[in-house]
Amino acid sequence: MQVDVFTQVIVPVIGGLGIFMLGLEFMSNGIQSLAVNKMRALLAKLAGTPSKGVLAGTFITGIIQSSTAMTVMVVGLVNAGVIGLRPAIAVIMGANIGTTLGNGLIALPLGPLGLLLGGIFALVYIFAKSDKVKNIALACMGFALIFYGLNLMTGGLRPLRSMPEVMSVISTLKADTYVNLLYCVLIAAFITAMIHSSSATIGIVMGLGAAGILDWKTAVAFSLGADLGTTITSWMASLNLSKNAKRAAYAHISFNIIGVCVTIPLFFVSMDVLTWAMQWFGGDPGVPVVVNGKETFPLVPVAVGVYSTFFNIFNVLLLFPFVGVFERVLMKVGASSLDDVEDYSQPRFLTEAAAGDPARAVPAVLQETGRYLEAAEKFLDIARGDENAPDKVEEHWAAMDLLNREIRSYTSGMFKADLPYARADLVASLIEEEDFTASLGEALYQIARRVERQPFGPAGRQLVDAMLAEVTTAMRAIVPIDQPDRDVPAAAEPRIARLGELRTQALRLGADLPWVERGAILALLGSAERAYFLIERIDAERRSVSRSVPVAETVNQTQASGGLTPAPARA
Repeated sequence: MQVDVFTQVIVPVIGGLGIFMLGLEFMSNGIQSLAVNKMRALLAKLAGTPSKGVLAGTFITGIIQSSTAMTVMVVGLVNAGVIGLRPAIAVIMGANIGTTLGNGLIALPLGPLGLLLGGIFALVYIFAKSDKVKNIALACMGFALIFYGLNLMTGGLRPLRSMPEVMSVISTLKADTYVNLLYCVLIAAFITAMIHSSSATIGIVMGLGAAGILDWKTAVAFSLGADLGTTITSWMASLNLSKNAKRAAYAHISFNIIGVCVTIPLFFVSMDVLTWAMQWFGGDPGVPVVVNGKETFPLVPVAVGVYSTFFNIFNVLLLFPFVGVFERVLMKVGASSLDDVEDYSQPRFLTEAAAGDPARAVPAVLQETGRYLEAAEKFLDIARGDENAPDKVEEHWAAMDLLNREIRSYTSGMFKADLPYARADLVASLIEEEDFTASLGEALYQIARRVERQPFGPAGRQLVDAMLAEVTTAMRAIVPIDQPDRDVPAAAEPRIARLGELRTQALRLGADLPWVERGAILALLGSAERAYFLIERIDAERRSVSRSVPVAETVNQTQASGGLTPAPARA
């Protein structure tokens, strides 16, 4: 039978792969938008010990279906000092189990319904009014598209069995000896490293196995390689991170590499065990099922999913007793010569225990606001091109935005129904100050982004450097937040006059300053002017309401609760 390679193979395989990966993205994005903040808080609360870390990592990764997102959470919490390196390593172990739960779901025989369900949830997503319903619909639509994409790939790969030239090449990929097994594992690892998704690799392998292109044991061997290849993504992600971030990433890398190295010698024994276990999941995966006159192997995806899950469970049971060894080794080798880069996406001082005690909560908010302003100053470092400045302005801004949300949420939670007026006035003032600091952060972000995007010649660069020096000096009026005697006034008017001088210079330079640079400099001066007004407003807000918690109030609260009397909190 003649096979039309383009319409029968290329179109459904490429289209199915694209829909499959898009479904993974939709499902992950939808679930994370719904629950990632809650999952992060839950992780910080639960992962206090290695055993709890494994359970938390498994549970949370199983929900958000993204080991990458899980690693980002762990790295942030370690850098913030919320959890230690040892429980963080255990969380990563659990994340490996949690992410394989998705592989088991992919193996479900729901392909024909995928398009129908995807269409239904797409309509729900389009017509939904609330963000919550949209995110639920997006996750469900992605879940459905995974099955439809896998079904398309399987159908497109099936005709390859009728092409002798293709089968002669694929027949060399047979995990029947240890040498061939290692060859298959390395190929799968390379593919996974290229596409940065072990789930996508396993989906492709399931499609090849279900179509009968790959022997089922070879398909299982490829899933083992996917677990090895996904460590490349962790390594690449850790290149520009801090010491603790590198240690967390290296834990993931070493964990998977050791597990694969231990499992390869046991592979053929495990295949006998898997053959026996498959009787509980439908029978022998190597026996074809005839559908519409065509042979298919529907149990191969099930075998791949079962093996992938139990491989990671075995890996955790094997290496969990050595979590302490991992920690000691990583403390030595998982570091760079550079100082840690602080993670500004995570609050450091906002603890749940202090939220109900104004004497502790107010200083915590002030310290965290100070961290936000210090992070905002980094934009000036970026604009100057300082060596120790953050590498990516967009990522730094995103981290600051997360921190600002946490500060606002924490401060708003300090409002109570029976709040005394003095304390309510203080909390309201803190919220106003946080709004001004957020606006100041955005103004400095605009400065850094514009300087980064617009190259300047010598004349233009001189004006930019002068403006940056002026803004840096102005920031000393409010940063650090706890300085007792400020030698820099916060008044905006004198500084705005200096901006007027820089504006005049820019206009008089004529041909020495290209019009593109001149326009960028005028926009930068506008951002600097906004920054000056905000600095002045932040200083005025701090002076408008005392940042001290009234002593009488804390005494009354403490006597009511039978506790000790805390000292007044001052800015």
